[in-house]
Amino acid sequence: MRVLGIDPGLTRCGWGVVDGSPGRPLSLVDVGVVRTSADLPLAQRLVAIEAGVEECLDRLRPDAVAVERVFAQHNLRTVMGTAQASGIALLVAARRGLPVALHTPSEVKAAVSGSGRADKAQVGAMVTRLLRLQEAPRPADAADALALAITHIWRGGAQSRIDAALARAGRT
Repeated sequence: MRVLGIDPGLTRCGWGVVDGSPGRPLSLVDVGVVRTSADLPLAQRLVAIEAGVEECLDRLRPDAVAVERVFAQHNLRTVMGTAQASGIALLVAARRGLPVALHTPSEVKAAVSGSGRADKAQVGAMVTRLLRLQEAPRPADAADALALAITHIWRGGAQSRIDAALARAGRT
């Protein structure tokens, strides 16, 4: 399975693509960040994020997309920007008919590090180890996106198959 993980944000929207399956070694396909300037109007920033996600989908052809679930923080402005970037990622993937999953930050931390309270450095270190990289992807948004893709491969794929089986049985 090839998964595009997206760590949404208005200034830095991290993305990372991982190939793998549960119980098998994972491999990095590509990783990066879509950057937008805080000086641009919101609409232009969202268009830039859309273009970046579209480019990833065109070039890397993932089987599924995993996006970090937005959670309430103290800074409402940050939450709104993150939610808007997340919505763009969800829309672009859904338009193409790709399966989309949302994973909470604590779920991702627990999946890659064993602790739902791991800090960014621990997540980056585990992503580096799991993908057998020489160094942690930078910025942290890129490493977080890879962690999302890894989480989906390990957890989301199975859940997607369960959901599909329930839907076929008429029990959704």
